[in-house]
Amino acid sequence: MSGGRHRRRIRIGLPVAAAGVAAAVAAALLSTSAGAATASERTPRTPVFHTVSQAELQARVAGGLAGGDIAGQTTSKSSLSSSTSSGTVDPKIIGGSTTTISSAPWMAQLFYQDSTNDVYFFCGGTVVSPTKILTAAHCVKGYNWAKYGAIVTGATKMPDENGNTTGTVTGAVRQWNHPSYSSRTIDNDIAVITLNQPVKATPIRMTTSTDTTSYKAGTSAKLYGWGRTSSTTQDVSDTLKTATLPIQSDSTCAGYYGADFIKGHMVCAGNPATGSDAGTTSACNGDSGGPLIVDNRIVGVVSWGVTDCVEKGAYSVFSKVSTYLGAAYAQVDDANMSYTDAKADLFVRNKSTGVAYEKDSKGTSFGARQDLGDWGGVNLVLQTDLNRDSVQDFVFRQSSTGDVYWLRYVWSTDSWSEKKIFDNWKTRTRIIAPGDLTGDYKPDLVSVDSAGKAWLYPSNGDGTFAARKQIGTGTGWNSYNMVRGKGDFNGDGKADLIARNKSTGDIYLYKGTGKASAPFSARVKVRTWSNTTYNAFDAVGDVTGDGKADFLARTPGGTLYLYKGTGKATSEIFATRISVGTDFKQYDIFG
Repeated sequence: MSGGRHRRRIRIGLPVAAAGVAAAVAAALLSTSAGAATASERTPRTPVFHTVSQAELQARVAGGLAGGDIAGQTTSKSSLSSSTSSGTVDPKIIGGSTTTISSAPWMAQLFYQDSTNDVYFFCGGTVVSPTKILTAAHCVKGYNWAKYGAIVTGATKMPDENGNTTGTVTGAVRQWNHPSYSSRTIDNDIAVITLNQPVKATPIRMTTSTDTTSYKAGTSAKLYGWGRTSSTTQDVSDTLKTATLPIQSDSTCAGYYGADFIKGHMVCAGNPATGSDAGTTSACNGDSGGPLIVDNRIVGVVSWGVTDCVEKGAYSVFSKVSTYLGAAYAQVDDANMSYTDAKADLFVRNKSTGVAYEKDSKGTSFGARQDLGDWGGVNLVLQTDLNRDSVQDFVFRQSSTGDVYWLRYVWSTDSWSEKKIFDNWKTRTRIIAPGDLTGDYKPDLVSVDSAGKAWLYPSNGDGTFAARKQIGTGTGWNSYNMVRGKGDFNGDGKADLIARNKSTGDIYLYKGTGKASAPFSARVKVRTWSNTTYNAFDAVGDVTGDGKADFLARTPGGTLYLYKGTGKATSEIFATRISVGTDFKQYDIFG
């Protein structure tokens, strides 16, 4: 290729021998309960799973382990094709050493078995929240993980040939890959899989968007995986393995790979391969989607390398997580109520009847409304997921008492339950659920009191909160007649706020810092929308599924506009508005 020597790239997915396994059965899909709600009954959509038995999940594990395909393989790229060996498995990344799941509790094994289309493979992944797995896009794009996938967490060893494992086997409900992923260039190679139930595995955080230290040449990084152990056989590791690799500079990587290496999107690591297993430390097939770790944060996702992994002078290549943090964060902090896609949905309540509705995102429009029951007697509803279990929660305030409740789904009883979280917040002029403001991946709450002070309530992830902290020292938050936030508006992986001055109509962005002591940086003016232009707003996250937080604004006449996020903290923060309906005047509460 232009810009350097041509190297045949491979996705570091697992090629193993085909084996006959029982066919996959019904997918782990979600459906809604039938029938309208009775009076005074709040009925959010309950995640009713079409049961995927442990036997079926085990069969998927066995099929993925014994299958003969490479994740993301296309005809335009050269990929390995090989089979598992009956010989002894050497438990190491090429040049690495064995470790245990207790030292890397966030590691996950991803198995895919689609016997209908004869597709079987294995990838690695990382637990970044109780229901979210960070992995490579080439392990996800074009595949149906809800229907054919199984994820194993908490296991040091690979499963046996029958799919038996010491870990926890979980299904998936939905998946997201970067919308600009290219199977030809293996660019933007990052994805998130949402599990069908929370796992106990300890999550690990992704690095920050401003991290440059971790990517300095010479920085020691740790690689983990169960992938291929030699360039001369297809043996994969039976035991979790790790290796220490030095980060290489962009110029070094481009010097070897030429135009194949895309600066800013990729990072490479390791000493130059020697041309053989001896003296080489490298990721290899089967490590795809796994993490590269610096200072206990994910800085890279295993993406691609050269054929057989040890070509003289070659390096392992990873997706650069700091670049994709905002896009991945939008999926970790999702607001999906349909449970089947990667788009934020909308809660609205009819002013005259008190009946609430769910309107599912179609990307640049919303589908037909779905009845969520009688939500009379409340004057505020927020969409959030306080316990990070992938089921959308609601925080609402009772009009008569000012008490604030958390309505969440309880997995053990398969039902919804209300819990009072604050007493008598009648005088709070604003309550916002912007997402994670403290850097611990747990969604927090913000409220503004009658004196105009803003308060941060750091979430413990279970409906309780640490001691509140005042945001700044000012008392001017009541100068705003709108404060909204759900997601990351400038692409740095930190939750932000949008506020409108009630006198001037000026719109300000408060960029999140991820620090509880000072959760927002100085405000930035990004727009001016007068009170006569818009009289209601909503921020529910990534409506379009492109990895950027979006915004919704309603005119006094009832037209609702979608402002797609651009990730820019300037006057160009939103793209040209798109009308998503003209009948929204009837609604007085937006989630």
